[in-house]
Amino acid sequence: MTARAADRARYDRATAHLDAPLAIVDLEAFDANADDLLRRAGGKPVRVASKSVRCRALLERVLARDGFQGVMSFTLAESLWLARSGFDDVLLAYPSADRSGFAELAAYPKLAGAVTVMVDDVAQLDLIDAARDGGREVVRVCLELDTSLRLLGGRMRVGARRSPLHSAAQLAEMARAVARRPGFRLVGIMAYEGHVAGVGDAVAGRPLRSRAIRLMQAAARRELAERRAAVVRAVRAVAPGLEFVNGGGTGSVQHTAAEDAVTEIAAGSGLYLPRLFDNYTSFTGRPAALFAQPVVRRPGVGVVTVLGGGYPASGAAGPDRLPVPYLPEGLAYDPQEGPGEVQTPLLGTPADDLLIGDKVWFRHAKAGELCERFDVLHLVEGDRVTAAVPTYRGEGHTFL
Repeated sequence: MTARAADRARYDRATAHLDAPLAIVDLEAFDANADDLLRRAGGKPVRVASKSVRCRALLERVLARDGFQGVMSFTLAESLWLARSGFDDVLLAYPSADRSGFAELAAYPKLAGAVTVMVDDVAQLDLIDAARDGGREVVRVCLELDTSLRLLGGRMRVGARRSPLHSAAQLAEMARAVARRPGFRLVGIMAYEGHVAGVGDAVAGRPLRSRAIRLMQAAARRELAERRAAVVRAVRAVAPGLEFVNGGGTGSVQHTAAEDAVTEIAAGSGLYLPRLFDNYTSFTGRPAALFAQPVVRRPGVGVVTVLGGGYPASGAAGPDRLPVPYLPEGLAYDPQEGPGEVQTPLLGTPADDLLIGDKVWFRHAKAGELCERFDVLHLVEGDRVTAAVPTYRGEGHTFL
């Protein structure tokens, strides 16, 4: 029996009393992935990206481990909810236009002390000030550095279009704008190198493309390490009390941690290990989060139909954004239908061994987005479900 077949047998036994659709997290794999993130971080604290987890119980589980420290959130409403729930170090990774949220943040010392907001434009400071509604708490601020690699004199860009702040001079000027502004305190810098951390460099069947990605990423790492160090020096000259410099992502943990200028690493997807993180040479994790769909039809030889399953991930549309049939091994989508809104045909020899009501296990393309489809995650230890914990959705929250 292969390791994957053994996992399937465990998951089927653990959930035999449960009807699909359902989602699980294998805690042994989850904890092993957490260990790997800490190993690669080399002693620097890892801040957990909540968008990749979207479950308070699992955020609490990983933050209880030595080496993990703080949350990187994705909306202001989520940040305030986490702070009210007892999370005392929440970095909002994206700028917000949530005026009512900023009014609440500025009104309560507990929230203002726990949440740090992201800015990269003076207009965002204006919006926060206009939203205060009498609240006088000092708002903690983090500046975001654009990490994209610019080539050919800036005519070619590799990387996400995020912050407009690219140079040390631009970051320093923004730091001075914050320093001059009553009611704000600059406490951090964030730089997410998505073109390194979020792009696999070992694409199956594409050796030339994989080599090109590795060359691009090596050049991007060298350029960013030099520029990030210069940015930190320039900003510390304005704000010597800077508390943290955040960088990284699951795919670049060990490279980012090697930079002296970086004080903490951000990661989250590596805990669940969705399919987009299969194609890396720098690390290997264990799939921890899966969902099961029930077989509801047997249309013919070599084909079964499962209920639902059409859960595409965000990003540029393509086959890599689709969930992947994982267990039993050897199933594939019908290319004329793909994963459907209400039913999904699956082709392959293993289909002939599946009965009505059997479970087919899938992996989502991305991590936390799975939790937008399910209210509950069933936590599996060995061949037992030992707990069922709510996702954000299960607690009544869909923040985006």
